[in-house]
Amino acid sequence: MSKEQVFLLPDVGEGLTEAEILQWAVQVGDSVEINQVIVEVETAKAAVELPSPYAGVVGTLHAKEGETLPVGKPLITVLSDASGTPDVTEPPTTDAATAPDREALLVGYGPQEGSGRRRRRRPGVPPTNQPTASTPVQAPAVAPAPAPAPATERTAAKPPVRKLAKDLGVDITVVTPTGPGATVTRDDVRRAAEAELVAAEPPKLGTPETPETAAETRIPIRGVRKHTAAAMVASAFTAPHVTEFMTVDVTATMRLRDTVAARREFRDLRVTPLLFVARALLLALRNTPEANASWDEPAQEIVLKHYVNLGIAAATGRGLIVPNIKHADRMSLRELAEALAALTSTARDGRTTPQSMMGGTITITNVGVFGVDTGTPILNPGEAAILAVGAIRRTPWVVTDASGTETIEPRWVTQLALSFDHRLVDGQQGSQLLADLGAFLHDPGLAML
Repeated sequence: MSKEQVFLLPDVGEGLTEAEILQWAVQVGDSVEINQVIVEVETAKAAVELPSPYAGVVGTLHAKEGETLPVGKPLITVLSDASGTPDVTEPPTTDAATAPDREALLVGYGPQEGSGRRRRRRPGVPPTNQPTASTPVQAPAVAPAPAPAPATERTAAKPPVRKLAKDLGVDITVVTPTGPGATVTRDDVRRAAEAELVAAEPPKLGTPETPETAAETRIPIRGVRKHTAAAMVASAFTAPHVTEFMTVDVTATMRLRDTVAARREFRDLRVTPLLFVARALLLALRNTPEANASWDEPAQEIVLKHYVNLGIAAATGRGLIVPNIKHADRMSLRELAEALAALTSTARDGRTTPQSMMGGTITITNVGVFGVDTGTPILNPGEAAILAVGAIRRTPWVVTDASGTETIEPRWVTQLALSFDHRLVDGQQGSQLLADLGAFLHDPGLAML
């Protein structure tokens, strides 16, 4: 006799209330093992693969792909055979170290290497359509049916690539992979989408409008974009923003960047100007700790942080996210360069975890990578300040030598914009922080003082 075991959608991050079902890795009738990846969901902070806490046969999928499910609601029902199939009534406890390069995202749920492969269906149980939350699909009774096709490996692709394929309407299982280890890349998906557009016939008169011919297109806001929109509105209308600007000659910093990049201990790293901006900000915060603080509304108190979790805004396929480097103030320049490289790579690959986006204390947004000179950044909720760094350009600049003679020379110049919460940081403190930051970037030798 089978026993129903219902897996409720867990909170995969601190305080999250819902998640969107991106892609099921199993179907009704599939056999599953403990810790086998069963579904990929997207929360307000990251895309996460959830492993099964139970072993048995999939009886019901309680939500379909694209549906948003509240935390604590039934996600999947697993049927176990009381006489033979293991009956796991509590989620298993596993070691935090699971698959390589993967953090254990759920306490007690660690997907193991190789557990994400599709299992063979039970003989005689045909695949069913995706169920909805309101009309759950029960496991069908065994009936005469053609033997199922042999199980195949799940197409190798990272979560952001799968999301892109879904958004573009591309069947990722037929895309030719060109990435390492036969993985499907973003470019593979885009090429497949372009090929489909070329092969498609132009719309005929009287046929429904396509996205290319329609007067407007509506895009549902979910996951990261939904969270970002709500957080930015709350920040803009809760914290009194003040933004100050400074144009800085960073020629000396660019020379220092070239010198550091040529050193043996940095040759395996990509040394960017952002590294030195981050280092300068960390140094400047020593004189203005009020900018590394938060506002406790219930207690009506300012909470000064004696550590710096440096947030770096990153544009990804799922929207803007802000992971942070924990205790960046304690790092050497080499360690900070390694942390920046890891953060960027993880965000680009869509592997940023909810934990890495929690607890930030101050943020840098590098709008210069888009060729933008400046902007008025909105505070990351819960933080006192955010720095926008503009494009670094060769610009005519008035240079004064030791004798006081002025000349116009081409110099490397950038614009800085510092927004801060006026409840925590007053005008003098904000100006002091920006001035110190500019001074360090203009003359990095001041850091030796």
